[in-house]
Amino acid sequence: MSLFLLNKPFQVMCQFTDNSGRKTLSDYVVAPGVYPAGRLDYDSEGMVLLTDDGKLKARISHPEHGVSKRYLAQVEGTITPEAARQLVNGVDLKDGPARAVSARVMEEPEWLWERVPPIRVRKNIPASWLELELKEGRNRQVRRMTAAVGFPTLRLIRTHIGTLEVAGLAPGHCRELTPAEITTAFGKIPRSRRPRPVGNRR
Repeated sequence: MSLFLLNKPFQVMCQFTDNSGRKTLSDYVVAPGVYPAGRLDYDSEGMVLLTDDGKLKARISHPEHGVSKRYLAQVEGTITPEAARQLVNGVDLKDGPARAVSARVMEEPEWLWERVPPIRVRKNIPASWLELELKEGRNRQVRRMTAAVGFPTLRLIRTHIGTLEVAGLAPGHCRELTPAEITTAFGKIPRSRRPRPVGNRR
């Protein structure tokens, strides 16, 4: 059983092939037979976990297991504590209601890397930072949630999956987790067959 932690850079597909010539996981991960446990949008950054074990993949990515994911969102405008509370109380999206486990306004963390290329800054509109924790992962959910409370997301970074964090790992870098780290983060996982490859999706 192997588990790798990748800090996915901006504008990288969360799959190993792409017919349009965009960068993919194969540009950064050389371990054979591993597949992402969950997805991260092309225009989002941060933690992606990859494994060769089907049961571990399900333990990480399936909503029934309730593994939390934490995100940093740089949003357009000066977000308020009231807007953060609204995200926890719940917002209505096109595919149903959604709520964050937690949400708080914060300053940009000192450890955060520069995005390449940087976000487009609108001269007369400030930007601010929000940290959210979710236990589900619908398509572009964080972006749709912040837009629903009036603060569109400009930059999105996944910082944590469960107890694992991406801070300290440079963009594009990947490291293999030890068996002790896997057990601490996700419990003891029975051995299983290799997960089936993820389809090529845009």
